[in-house]
Amino acid sequence: MNLRDLEYLVALDEHRHFGRAAAACFVSQPTLSTQVRKLETELGVQLIERGARQVLFTTAGDEVVRRARHILSEAEDIRDISRQLNSPHTGTLRLGIFPTLGPYLLPHAVPKLGEVFPDLEVLLTEAKSLDLSDQLRAGTLDAAVLARPVHEEWLADAPLFREDFVLATPVGHELDKPVPLQATELQGQHLLLLDDGHCLRDQALEFCQGAGAGERDGFRATSLETLRHMVAAGVGITLLPELAVAPPVIDNPRLALRRFNDPAPHRDLALFWRKTSVYRDLMPQLADVLRESAGDVVRPLS
Repeated sequence: MNLRDLEYLVALDEHRHFGRAAAACFVSQPTLSTQVRKLETELGVQLIERGARQVLFTTAGDEVVRRARHILSEAEDIRDISRQLNSPHTGTLRLGIFPTLGPYLLPHAVPKLGEVFPDLEVLLTEAKSLDLSDQLRAGTLDAAVLARPVHEEWLADAPLFREDFVLATPVGHELDKPVPLQATELQGQHLLLLDDGHCLRDQALEFCQGAGAGERDGFRATSLETLRHMVAAGVGITLLPELAVAPPVIDNPRLALRRFNDPAPHRDLALFWRKTSVYRDLMPQLADVLRESAGDVVRPLS
C-alpha cells in the first residue's frame, strides 16, 4: 500500500466515476482501476461494488476512504512541515470563509495577502460555518474566519474585527428615517432572513427576538444578494452586515439603509486554526492582514 493508491481511492470517492477520477489523478483509467484492484487484493476485502451504473463503495470501502483521507491529510502536513522549515512564508495555505463575509472582505484581502506573502499560495474555500469547522477538524483547511463564539479546545484563534449590522428597508418604508434606529422600533416587525446553516441567520434571529421582532414566514434567502434585491423590490426588511453595504458594493437607489444607536447588533469575527498546525506561527500575521483589509468600516478587536 502506498499514498498514491490511497489518492486514487479518495479521487474515486469524490468523483464516483473511474474516468473522471483518473483524469483528476493525471493517470489513465486502466491504471487507476488496476491499482484499486491491487489495493483490494492487498487488504483482502472488496472496496468497490462493480457492475453498477455508478461507482458504489462497500461498507469496508467507506471506512477505508475515511481513514485514507486522514492519512493523506497527515502526509500533507509532513510536507508542509518541510516547506515551513525551509521557508516559513512558502507553501500552500488553505483558508476558509463563510458566504456572508467572503464576497465583501476577500476583494480587499487577496491583493494584500499577495503583497505580504508573495511566495505563499493561499487557496480559498467558501462554505457555511459548520462545514468550515468540520474541514478544519479533518485537516482539509488550515485556517478559517468564523464568528465568535467557537468553543473547541483544539482550536487557537486571533481576533479580527467587530462588524455592525444595519437595517435595510425599501425606500419610503415607515422605518426609512434619517436618524439612528432604536432597537425598540423593530417591535412587531417581521424580517427577511437567510436559510438555515448561515451563522448570520442565528445572529439576526437572536437580535430580533430581543427587540420584539420576528421572521417573515414563507421566505428564506440563500444569499445576501437575494436579500438585498428582495428588500429593494419592496418585499420586506432585513439586517445586512456593514461590509456588505460599503464600497465597492454599488448602492441600490431603491434600498434605504439605517444604522442603529449603540449598542448596535453586530458579529465578532476571528481567525481560527488548529493548535497543532504547521502554520501556527504564521497565523497572527495572516490575521493582521485580514483585519487591516476590512478598513475603517469595522472596529478592530483586541
